Amino acid sequence: MADDPRIQEAHRIPMLDLVDRLDLRGLVRTSGELVGPCPGCGGKDRFSINPQKAVIYCRKCDARGDQIALVRLALGLDFRAALEWLVGPVQELTPAQRDERQRRADEAKRKQRDYERKARESSIRTARDIWFAAKPAEGSPVRDYLAVRGITAALLPILPHCLRFEPEARYVIPVEGQQNRWQTLHVGPAMVGAVVDAQGRVTAVHRTWIDLTQPKGKLVIPDPRKPGETLPAKKVLGSKKGGAIRLSAPREARMMVMGEGLETTATALVAHPYDEPVAYWCGVDLGNMSGIRMKGKGLKYDGIPDLTDTEAWVPPPWVQRLVFLQDGDSEPRLTRAKLLSGLRRAIAHRPGLTAAIVHPGEGIDMNDLLMGAAPVGMEGE
Repeated sequence: MADDPRIQEAHRIPMLDLVDRLDLRGLVRTSGELVGPCPGCGGKDRFSINPQKAVIYCRKCDARGDQIALVRLALGLDFRAALEWLVGPVQELTPAQRDERQRRADEAKRKQRDYERKARESSIRTARDIWFAAKPAEGSPVRDYLAVRGITAALLPILPHCLRFEPEARYVIPVEGQQNRWQTLHVGPAMVGAVVDAQGRVTAVHRTWIDLTQPKGKLVIPDPRKPGETLPAKKVLGSKKGGAIRLSAPREARMMVMGEGLETTATALVAHPYDEPVAYWCGVDLGNMSGIRMKGKGLKYDGIPDLTDTEAWVPPPWVQRLVFLQDGDSEPRLTRAKLLSGLRRAIAHRPGLTAAIVHPGEGIDMNDLLMGAAPVGMEGE
């Protein structure tokens, strides 16, 4: 089947056309993706389709893949039946017809790669503009927001240089049915974190919109597309893959602690239970900390990294001990699998490195511990 020219023909079908053809309901556009219930396992927002990359992903059932995978998931078909549903039965082609199909497929791939490259570069430029235009965090609502989260000036006298303040940050969402059009839902203060790559270059910004009247200081943003539901108060703009937010990086450190969220990592920073210098970096999200994992039957929770993913995050060469912080308010088995994948990738790239996962307890994260929750457990790798 691998040399079946219909596969390339299926890959040329735009994902948005396929969504209409399958009559998939409840999907809304968020950050360039369509997000909503999974055609296979349901839910509300666990499923996503990236029209530009032509890939699907479900956080719950781990469904992923291309146009053929979407048809299989939505209609319950096997590979052959899904391919026939998409492009019809196999036809005998002349060598010239096969060459022409291959040429069109190669051209479509080239155009897609070029589009993705330009979109990534544009996003990085915008992120850098935001970062360099932002104001110092000290003396701004960023300090007040962190205090609401228990990270007070007494615990953190000097704010990390990776944090800045944007007084009028625009919170935007895509306009339904209109490509490259955006709707502004809110303009207001935001904490800005710089995501930097291995060379220390800013490649993305992580923004948290602030509302100090809320219990945890984060803005509550109603979703106009889903009455009664809210949008996340945090967004990343730019290219985060392989990057991190470096809260603290002492020159003499040989150990690194990394959490998924800024508040989680900052909590560990102010707690600092170690007798040695430690770097505290924020991994932005679990997918970035994990990199691409090996997939297949029985591998969902095994946490095996795909080492062909050359863009995934790995710690700098000076790191000899790596600790990942596991939030207890995420789905535990899949969260652990992603963290194990990241740790094993680090060990593969940095021979001699040792690693561990710190878990605060079910239903809480590290920042909740700062507010007085239960003890931490540690698992070695």
